[in-house]
Order: sequence, then C-alpha cells, then structure tokens
Amino acid sequence: MSFGITDKALPLVKVVFSLGTNEWHGFHTESVWAEKIDNNRCRIRNTPFYAKGVSCEDVVFIKDVDGALFFDSTSMAAGHSTYRILLNKSILEGDFLRYWGPLEGLGCTYESSDIGKMTLYAVNVPSNTNIHEAYSLLERAERDGVWEFEEGHCGHPI
Repeated sequence: MSFGITDKALPLVKVVFSLGTNEWHGFHTESVWAEKIDNNRCRIRNTPFYAKGVSCEDVVFIKDVDGALFFDSTSMAAGHSTYRILLNKSILEGDFLRYWGPLEGLGCTYESSDIGKMTLYAVNVPSNTNIHEAYSLLERAERDGVWEFEEGHCGHPI
C-alpha cells in the first residue's frame, strides 16, 4: 500500500489534538510529531501521551487553523494501539524493567514524561504484536501494584 511517501525522509511537523476539558491531566491540547504527506494529511510519528483515538503511524486528515495544523479525523489506521502507564516514582527501576521487559519482547516501545510524583509512559503496541498478550501483561503489572494504565486507542482488530 502506498501513502505517497518517497524514500526521502519528509520534514516533521506538529499536529495539534484538541483534548477534553475535564480530563485528569488538565491539558486542553497535545501536539505530536507527524510527517506531512500532502496538503491535508500527515502520518503520526510518535506515540500520543493524551490524545485518544489515534496511534503512532496512523494517517490523519489535518486542517490549518491560523498556521497551526489541527487533527480533523483519521484517514487510514495503521493498526497500532496506544496505552498509557502511570508509574509512581517510589517504584524501583528494576521493578519497572522486570514488568516492562516482556512488553518490550513483544515489540512495544514507549516515550516517557515526568509529571511530578509520577512518570507517564506513552506505550506503542505495533500492529504485528498480539494485543491480547500485551494487554494481559499491562494488567498483570497493574494487579501487582507496579503501575496503573489506561487505553488511549486500540487499533488492533479484536
């Protein structure tokens, strides 16, 4: 399937997502890196921390609002899923890594952000990863008190 991207790396732009006003994090917008495909479409290139309903590699329609590129809708889903892990800073790094290792073994990746007393991880579950196995590992760590997690977007067929 071709998305109109050549072998040359395209410059990255920021795509802004409007978020709900009553969310736990208190942010009204989030911007993510994306590769501009044409005048009204971009491919998301990093994992959203707060935006729901999209994942890394999704192709999205954008609209220009006073020079800023805002998410409009999804053009083509890439089949990735996004989860958010909240890790209390009292959890030892070794404990985190022991639970993260099996997810990494499945091909999952993360980006992290320090949000005060917690660390927030935006987790990308690639389309070729068994989503049921990944979800089970996330649940086990939550059940064992290592982290809390939430689903930002399930792009895998269920």
